Amino acid sequence: MSEKIPVTQAIRTLRLHKVVYAEWPYAYEEKGGTAASARELGVDEHVVIKTLIMENDKKQPMIVLMHGDCEVSTKNLARHLKVKHIVPCQPEVANRHSGYMVGGTSPFGTKRAMPVYMQDSIATLDIIYINGGKRGFLISLVAAEAVRVLKPVLLDMANPHEG
Repeated sequence: MSEKIPVTQAIRTLRLHKVVYAEWPYAYEEKGGTAASARELGVDEHVVIKTLIMENDKKQPMIVLMHGDCEVSTKNLARHLKVKHIVPCQPEVANRHSGYMVGGTSPFGTKRAMPVYMQDSIATLDIIYINGGKRGFLISLVAAEAVRVLKPVLLDMANPHEG
C-alpha cells in the first residue's frame, strides 16, 4: 500500500507513552462501522474496539470502549455510574469533545480529557484494533497497553448483538 500513514493526535499520544503499535489503513465505508473495518482487515469483529462518546444526564461527556460485535447497555452503564441515563452524543457534539470526526474517533489524544469506561472483557484480549484518529485508519496494540495509557474504569456493560 502506498497510502500515507497519518500522524494523528492519537499516534502522538502513543509515541509519548512509548506504546508499540501497528498501523492499519483501510478503505473507509460510510456507516460501515466495525463490521466493515474487521472485514477489510480480515480480523474478528470482537477484537475491533469501537470508541463511543456518550454523555450523562448532566451533559458530562465520557469515552466508552466496546467490542465491535456488542452494543453498550446504557442502562447498565448508568446504573454503574449512579446517574439517571446515558446517551450517545450527537455527532457534532462528539466531534467537539474528542477533536476527532465520528467514524475516526480514537480514545487516545482526545481534545478534552474525559473519563474512559472499557468493557472489562476487552482487557483480557491479547491484541485489539482501535481507531487511530482518522476514518479508515486503525491501529493494533496489546490490550494491556491501552489499559495502561487510558486508565479506564473496567465495567461489564455489553449487550451482545442479536442474530
